[in-house]
Amino acid sequence: MKIAVIGAGNWGKNLVKNFANLGVLCGVADAVEANLSWVAENFPEVERYQSSDELFTAADLDAVAIATPPHTHCAIAMAAIEKGLDVFVEKPLTLDPNEARLLQQTAVVKGRILMVGHLLLYQPAIQFIKKFIDDGGLGEIYTLTQRRSKLGRVRSVENVLWSFGVHDVAVLLYLVGESPSNVQFSGHAAFTPKVEDDTHLHLEFRSGITANLHNSWYWPRVERELIITGEKGILVFDELNARVVLHRKQVAKDLSHSDEGEELLLEGADQPLIIELKHFLECCEKRQQPISDGQNGYEVVNVLSQA
Repeated sequence: MKIAVIGAGNWGKNLVKNFANLGVLCGVADAVEANLSWVAENFPEVERYQSSDELFTAADLDAVAIATPPHTHCAIAMAAIEKGLDVFVEKPLTLDPNEARLLQQTAVVKGRILMVGHLLLYQPAIQFIKKFIDDGGLGEIYTLTQRRSKLGRVRSVENVLWSFGVHDVAVLLYLVGESPSNVQFSGHAAFTPKVEDDTHLHLEFRSGITANLHNSWYWPRVERELIITGEKGILVFDELNARVVLHRKQVAKDLSHSDEGEELLLEGADQPLIIELKHFLECCEKRQQPISDGQNGYEVVNVLSQA
């Protein structure tokens, strides 16, 4: 299989390195000369192109991975699908739900694999939690609360929900297994007008489940945690330490509560990026639907757009 990466910036370099290690990288396209020089220095055997148009014209490919600025995703991905290529697009799929829907529908019509880089879905702990929930480990699910905050790079165009929260929204929708019936959003813009630095997202689902997400890039601590409350206890995913802990705390029908301690269910994890990229290759080879397919990409962009 032959794959080219379009965009070899900060994150694109990770795709270049991993696809090269997997033995499938045949080309890289980037308009920035410094990025192409880095490719030439580290992967001299890989062909280099100055644009996606040049790549599509000259290269013999099976698929592309796109890691360019989000506002360019739709045009590049659409051109690749029209060329008959399978496509991996870094998150978010697009900035507009209508564009995301169009990409998803076109990929289906053309019989192409379209996968979105919702990396956290490929964290083994998330896959473990999904199975645990679906197998009834928590009984009825009540709420999901997710936090992703730190003192981070402050953007002047996209707010912190679009910057930090894309992966979290993808996880919340994946674990609940349905689209929200109600989306509520609040935030505070301290540094750039109308670009929120601290945000709260509240989702309500027809099943009765609610989900809450807090994101901030102006925060005193690094917080990356998911708490799921359910009928049979409370599940906590400490992403920083890759630990999933079940707190056996329950509330009876008479509203009395019990606490039978806690149990470590999972600790440690493989690197989710290599798992994600291997999944993409497998889906291309077997023509099977990815976990983070075009529909998943659309649902996430739709929630962000509503917020």
